[in-house]
Amino acid sequence: MAGSHARRGDGPTHSHGHGHGGTPAEVDVRRVPRLVLLGSLVAALLLTLVGVGLLWPDGDRVDELSEQVQFAAPGVTFPRAEVLAVQEPCVDGSPAEGCGQLEVRVEGGEDDGAEVMVAVPPDVLAADLRAGDTVKLIRTPAQEGQEVAINYFGTVRSLPLGLLLAAFVVVVLAVARFRGLMALVGLAFATVVITQFVLPALLSGESGVLVGVTGSAAIMYVVLYTTHGFSLRTSAALAGTLAGITVTGLIGVFAVGGTRLTGVADEGSRVLGTVAGDLSFQGIFACAVIIAGLGVLNDVTITQASAVWELRAASPTMSRTQVFASGMRIGRDHIASTIYTIVFAYAGTALTILLVLRLYQLPTGTLLATEEITQEVVRTLVTSIGLVLAVPLTTLIAVATLPAGSDDESLDA
Repeated sequence: MAGSHARRGDGPTHSHGHGHGGTPAEVDVRRVPRLVLLGSLVAALLLTLVGVGLLWPDGDRVDELSEQVQFAAPGVTFPRAEVLAVQEPCVDGSPAEGCGQLEVRVEGGEDDGAEVMVAVPPDVLAADLRAGDTVKLIRTPAQEGQEVAINYFGTVRSLPLGLLLAAFVVVVLAVARFRGLMALVGLAFATVVITQFVLPALLSGESGVLVGVTGSAAIMYVVLYTTHGFSLRTSAALAGTLAGITVTGLIGVFAVGGTRLTGVADEGSRVLGTVAGDLSFQGIFACAVIIAGLGVLNDVTITQASAVWELRAASPTMSRTQVFASGMRIGRDHIASTIYTIVFAYAGTALTILLVLRLYQLPTGTLLATEEITQEVVRTLVTSIGLVLAVPLTTLIAVATLPAGSDDESLDA
């Protein structure tokens, strides 16, 4: 009879899970399912490390591309300047004497201390720029027959952005405390992986899907364990997350190929195309789809694993089938709210494009023929499908890890 009673040499272990909050429930997990789960994760970790090694970017290739791309011509500098006075916007929109300009004092460089007038777009003036603010200028050295040109480049926002970042960190630490600190550590690690591995590997011409799956897996190993602690509950969530990443990657490949997307939809991709035309922009887009869904996927899987653990702790007599059914009921509610989150997030990101298209009043079929709109649709649908499928996968993995309940024993008897 398959029961939950421990045999000699095959005793239970207490899994101290870490869910979204409260005291984690204790669930006795037997040795065999524990070893299967952890062994699978170790194997996946080894594959991830091998993938990182094989896909590690070619530094020489990245440096070569960087040398081909120059943001500005030789000799061009970007000095800071203090705003002394702000003129009213010009009525006809064309900057002229007495309107549409900033009076600034240059700080540093060859023109240190010089007070100059620079024209700015009307939207800059509409952003409530005022005396005392700091701006960035672009200084072009004198050419044959021309004088030195000093123009407006951008507004320095270091202080407000720094305050906003500090407020974010303070709020996270104040509310989430140690868990919040670990989440910030995980976020810092994710940033390192993306900047030091994912981006250079893509520039090196590696497969976008493989880079996306490998980089995402590496991130999730660190993020889940640092944020939620080392436990079988977190391990079950991690296994579900890895399954979701894999599914999203596979669906992304078929979706990008099936819709004949080029992956070229903005200025950045066009710049890349001029200096690295051999890159697979379809693969880069597929990689973007995988990474875009990581945060929501992590949230769903950890919630499902926690729900299964809590259900078993609250009702030790429930059979695994009953726990799975109850966990899926929780998961369906979470899916509904999370799908809204994904759609609204993408709608907010593409709001300007949507406003322009609304003015055009083109038929839906015509809109879907554009690269920009189709990319957003594919990104939303692929991420959502991977997210939805991660719920039953995670629930199934977590339930399979649990010990049998009393109802399971009665069925076996």
